[in-house]
Amino acid sequence: MKRITRLSLVFALVQSVTSFAANELELFAELPQAVGNIAYADNADLIFSNHPFYNPAIRVLRFDHKTKTTKPFPNLSWNTPRKSDDNWFDSILGLRTDSKGVVWILDMGQRAGLTPKLVGWDTVTDKLVRIYYLPKPVSLPTSQHNDFVIDEKHNVFIIADEDIGHGGDGTKAALIIIDMKTGKTRRILQGHETTRPELVTIVVEGKPLNIPNSDKPIRVGVDGITTDLANEWLYYGPLSGSQIYRVKVEDVLNESLTEKALSQKIEKYATKENNGGLSIDVDGNLYTTNIESHSIGFIDAKTRKNTHFVSDKRMVWPDGVSYNKDGYMYISASQISKASVFNNGKDFTTKPFQIFRFKPKASGIFGK
Repeated sequence: MKRITRLSLVFALVQSVTSFAANELELFAELPQAVGNIAYADNADLIFSNHPFYNPAIRVLRFDHKTKTTKPFPNLSWNTPRKSDDNWFDSILGLRTDSKGVVWILDMGQRAGLTPKLVGWDTVTDKLVRIYYLPKPVSLPTSQHNDFVIDEKHNVFIIADEDIGHGGDGTKAALIIIDMKTGKTRRILQGHETTRPELVTIVVEGKPLNIPNSDKPIRVGVDGITTDLANEWLYYGPLSGSQIYRVKVEDVLNESLTEKALSQKIEKYATKENNGGLSIDVDGNLYTTNIESHSIGFIDAKTRKNTHFVSDKRMVWPDGVSYNKDGYMYISASQISKASVFNNGKDFTTKPFQIFRFKPKASGIFGK
């Protein structure tokens, strides 16, 4: 394992000497492996997932902003598969940081067939906080738990299940709620028009993205998800879709509401492109990672108009986006459309892989 660890420490930091303003994109880092999503330690170190579609040996890494090196997060043991227990990471995309410096890591469990789980690791004390499991029936055989929201006001996590795992087609996509105190889980809005994909084809650089080993287009259910500063509104939408929806968190959590009654409280908020990641700033402006146009979309809170905030041809399949304490939003460029899994076993990616960053129009919200 030592050899794998040394290889995982290869990290080239790329940082411009000029000062970057809003609407300008900065190349922050170049990496040997594709990054999925990005979170942060309490001291602002980057914590990021290596995208599971590339079968990485090390699932999660920590970038030390002082030494400019990486190491397995939280340690090598959590990145080492074994049969004796499941206290290790299998398939990681989504991860977020709460106000106490705890990084919550969402394990889809797809590679080894583990029960999906949400793992909290305290970056201040360097200790495990808690593990929440997502067993059947809250998780389906086709579940792909991707992004999620940490809502410390209502003491819940809200997870987006894309429903494209193990042959899923997105039609059973849903939201999953975890009660932080009790661990109780609940699956809602499964197959709802706001969570399932629209009948649109993902086209990147002129090439349609098909289901692996198929000529049928892949369509992805609910992916990007966030809440505003007050945790009043939940924003979300399917990756394959033209709409961002919003609903009050208190309605999502109201178990006395039927699915039909809850549906009536959801509103179409704004139009969007096919997007993966979603973030928000303190003024309520939304930022989407637009996978087809190499851009970050901007949805103005006042006008709800959707425009491009920044764009760069190097941002092939911009994926996770989140805000750090240094004033920047960070974005991974995972190059998923060029990965071998979507190209009949041929790898068309261009190495190194990259992380970009930009300053949002207003201050972002740490952990979102």
